[in-house]
Amino acid sequence: MKKIFLTLALAMPLMAIAQTPATEPVCVPEVATWTKADGYTDISGRVIFKNKALRSVAEQLANDLRLIGFDGQVATGSAKAGDIVLNLKADKKAKAESYKIETGKTVNVTAASVEGVRWATQTLLQQLPNCDASLLQGTIEDAPQYPLRGFMIDCGRKFFPISYLKQLVRDMAYYKMNCLQIHLNDNGFNYWFGDDWNKTQQAFRMESDYFPGLTAKDGHYTKQEMRDLIHYANNLGVEIIPEIDVPAHALAFTRFRPSLAKPEFGMDHLDITDPKVVAFIDSVFTEYISGPDPVFCCKRVHIGTDEFNNKKPEYREAFRSLTDHLIRLVEQYGKQAVCWGSLSHAYGETPVKVDNVVMSMWSNGFAKPKDMKEAGYKMISIPDGYVYIVPAAGYYYDYLNCEWLYNSWTPANIGGTQFDECDPSIVGGMYAVWNDHPGNGITVQDVHDRLFSAMPTMAAKCWSGATAKADWTKFQANSASVGEAPGIDAMGHMVGHIEAKEVKAGTDRFVQSVYEPFKGENIDCVVDRGYPYEVTFTVDCKPEHKGAVLLSSPHANFYLSDPLQGKVGFEHEGYVHQFNYRLPKEGTVTLTVKGDNNSTTLFVNGKQQSRLERETLHVLNSNPRSHVQTLPGSNAIVADATVSVKRMYYMHTLFFPLAKTGSFNSTVRDFKLKGGK
Repeated sequence: MKKIFLTLALAMPLMAIAQTPATEPVCVPEVATWTKADGYTDISGRVIFKNKALRSVAEQLANDLRLIGFDGQVATGSAKAGDIVLNLKADKKAKAESYKIETGKTVNVTAASVEGVRWATQTLLQQLPNCDASLLQGTIEDAPQYPLRGFMIDCGRKFFPISYLKQLVRDMAYYKMNCLQIHLNDNGFNYWFGDDWNKTQQAFRMESDYFPGLTAKDGHYTKQEMRDLIHYANNLGVEIIPEIDVPAHALAFTRFRPSLAKPEFGMDHLDITDPKVVAFIDSVFTEYISGPDPVFCCKRVHIGTDEFNNKKPEYREAFRSLTDHLIRLVEQYGKQAVCWGSLSHAYGETPVKVDNVVMSMWSNGFAKPKDMKEAGYKMISIPDGYVYIVPAAGYYYDYLNCEWLYNSWTPANIGGTQFDECDPSIVGGMYAVWNDHPGNGITVQDVHDRLFSAMPTMAAKCWSGATAKADWTKFQANSASVGEAPGIDAMGHMVGHIEAKEVKAGTDRFVQSVYEPFKGENIDCVVDRGYPYEVTFTVDCKPEHKGAVLLSSPHANFYLSDPLQGKVGFEHEGYVHQFNYRLPKEGTVTLTVKGDNNSTTLFVNGKQQSRLERETLHVLNSNPRSHVQTLPGSNAIVADATVSVKRMYYMHTLFFPLAKTGSFNSTVRDFKLKGGK
């Protein structure tokens, strides 16, 4: 419904696809069982809830229905034809989060828990875009194989605004992903910064009253923003797990107070043999988990404990002692502790609490899965070699190998160590984005393109485990059809085609003016076009001032004349990218911009003029301050020398902005946008 609603006049093939009769629900994850009946039920848009505990679920569903074109409303009284009825029914034998949907004259949703009803509403929403306004009649029964289905985002090395995290939460809930871990502090690698710890990127992303100078100045979350995010996510069935990572990855703390560091291991390591350092760590955690209105108003807190140096026995024992101490500290405030699996790496004699502790199993060298199970830990399967995304780094994955994951992986496989499906020691699975290379041109939208591309696959494998039935081709088609949650277009795929005879300067709602006949709430979320796309327009040129913007969005500006050199170019997140071309002061030219996830290319009158593509940058092997350049958007000292030990990639990519037009003198006409998937 939502895709047809926006592209009805311009993408007739989509209508033909959408009208093809379905024989089973199209949703991701696929449902466990489906019993087909005869006929279809036209959805009225009315939502009726039978239990007070379901009011917020009903209101969310009604709002989502409005976003995809229905007259969604919460109603009372008896159900009428096409109404959706939400009901809780106690069932001691029911699996956690299970639900049942019976579609006949009405759509009856029944579950033993609010969570089950909530996931049923997402199953319904996913089907509606594919069958216009009708649901197949029949019965769905569904339940997850694993209770925790999640994603971890590294905000320490790249800041993600709260507005984006809320979009991410909504997308996750749409796919029944129920856990978002937010990695709140970290630092870059010092070798990208001239081996100078004082210049190396670092950030602690929380507002702090105890230590005001600790808070990152290039982006952080206020305490109230974090509380609000946690409550917002809870209302959608998504648990937020905030993470403060100590005692390694801790440059933010040692930059704030150098006496905390253990320079022998690097300035990103805390000296945990010093009681004053442990007291400081306690204060950091306590600020967010204590009091009548804690900032981390969630049930679990991640205490980090990742990749600390293990070369000396006294530090291994100190690490184990600190891990045990922090587990007990967060438990003191009613939280369950989650930690990175490091106890095989930090082998020793000091006992570490096991009961009620969850361990993120990322590397079998740091924590041997069978040993951790035998010890009694609950485990999250997040194996780095399978599910780690590091954008444009050249190691781990730029995009996950989703076909392999779908066909070959479940959370029961922890880095090659295979357990029985639904082993009670494995609480679920997650995947992660690590932003190891700050300042590499990667934007929030680039990260989302990578993480959302994997979300359907990871959602399916964590929900269905080994019981997934669809083959890969069918699964891909279903995922593409389901798309993003109602009201979310973070992938920039909502519109596939735009034409405008003239692009007028100073238009506040460009897309809405183009789609004038098809007004609707959902179109308001369209502000950019994601990869891939082709934009063509003709310019009757007049002299332009530097900084003349053709189109912009909250994320980017596309310039007819960039503010630095007056070239055609674009800017996002502080990065300015210039094509090797200036508009003439008079005459007519036709420009075409093609964008994908590796490059942005400018064509002038049909001929390629300038291609901005991934650049390879190297750190020098010796004397890193000679023959160097500063990496755009950061203080990283790099050089494109052949004598190097490390390399990174700098990206010149763009989600094309579509929200509003800027100020320019030329006449811009015959604007066309074509996008694919």
